[in-house]
Amino acid sequence: MRARIRTARKAMVVAAVASLGAGLLAGCADDGGSDGSSGGSGGDSGGKTKITLGLFGTFGFEEAGLYKEYEKLHPDIDIQQTVVERNENYYPTLVNHLTTNSGLQDIQGVEVGNIAEIVKTQSAKLLDLSKYGKKSDYLEWKWQQATTEGGETVGLGTDVGPMAICYRKDLFEKAGLPTDREEVAKLWAGDWKKLVQVGEDYKKKAPKGTTFLDSPGGLLQAILSSEKDRFYDSSGKVIYKSNPAVKDAFDLTAKAAEDGLIGNQTQFQPAWDTTIANSKFAAMSCPPWMLGYIKGKSKPDAKGKWDVAASPKSGNWGGSFLAVPKSGKNTEAAAKLAAWLTAPEQQAKLFAVQGSFPSTPAAYESDAVKSAKNEMTGDTPIGTIFAAAAKSSPVQTIGPKDQIIQQGLTDNGVILVTQGKSPEEAWNTAVKTIDNNLDQ
Repeated sequence: MRARIRTARKAMVVAAVASLGAGLLAGCADDGGSDGSSGGSGGDSGGKTKITLGLFGTFGFEEAGLYKEYEKLHPDIDIQQTVVERNENYYPTLVNHLTTNSGLQDIQGVEVGNIAEIVKTQSAKLLDLSKYGKKSDYLEWKWQQATTEGGETVGLGTDVGPMAICYRKDLFEKAGLPTDREEVAKLWAGDWKKLVQVGEDYKKKAPKGTTFLDSPGGLLQAILSSEKDRFYDSSGKVIYKSNPAVKDAFDLTAKAAEDGLIGNQTQFQPAWDTTIANSKFAAMSCPPWMLGYIKGKSKPDAKGKWDVAASPKSGNWGGSFLAVPKSGKNTEAAAKLAAWLTAPEQQAKLFAVQGSFPSTPAAYESDAVKSAKNEMTGDTPIGTIFAAAAKSSPVQTIGPKDQIIQQGLTDNGVILVTQGKSPEEAWNTAVKTIDNNLDQ
């Protein structure tokens, strides 16, 4: 799921950045990264030490001027990046290069949905970055995601996607619901079932042609993002079918769909984009980067009509890492660059320009985060709201095939309830699809 989401969110960031002011939104859509020449791993350029990065999507380092800044601080370093637009095209090649220990860049980006598999199967090929990055700088759960059982940290976190709920103040008002973000958050605090109950209240006076939430996939993603254990247990066993938290989340989403509280579109598809443009729903699951998507797909008159409230429970949707292959010619220089790019000071700068939400709590105290505004949400203190969610998100068990399971539950599961299938039929279809993809 996350591979597709980064693709969906990256291009929208370009449109969102102009509205950031102090900055916001990590992006996932047309992944318009800038393609630099790779020249292979290591080597030198005009007598300088060349450090190459292999990335997917738009990490934003070049766009935020961080490469030039680092080169100015280190005149003997020349930084070049190679970008593949979509992670689903990038990741298989990365795994192949790690397996054969060839063709790797000095620094490689890793999507959060792939980090568990990298940690489990490829950590021997990667440098322990705990000697370069400071554990105390990063969110505990973010650091842990890239750390092996033996205590080696093979990836430094670039960004996170703390969960909130974005809502249309004008539609809430028309439906007789409060519009103040603190009052709105109180309506569903602590329980996703309360969020669905608010949807029932919305439905009673809903403006014609609107639903409470945008999509079943968005709701299911949000609920599961707040669970410590989802698809795998700590031993690496697949448990999604037997985990009550997964089935409860599926059933709650299915009920909301049956009751007509959710739109019938799959997220990040053209038809779903249209529901944003035409104001067809009142609320949606919303990590920081989603605001960029909202802006990119909205009509001009939607500016200032959105607000952001805390979600029922804290969770995370999105984020990536930087890893350093041991086979590189300049591993020491690459590790130092990776640590610098992901340090709090640079993450704050990246947030201000590109909108990627920092994985380093120290950055939350910066003006770039504290004063962050977005034109879709007006004066809403988005940085403060998302920072609180990031700090309280659970340390989640990540499995190697999380994306396959998540996408099966959403795109081959709960969406079917909006098309007339029963929740039981939708669940069985999802399970069959997932197990086929997992070869179980």
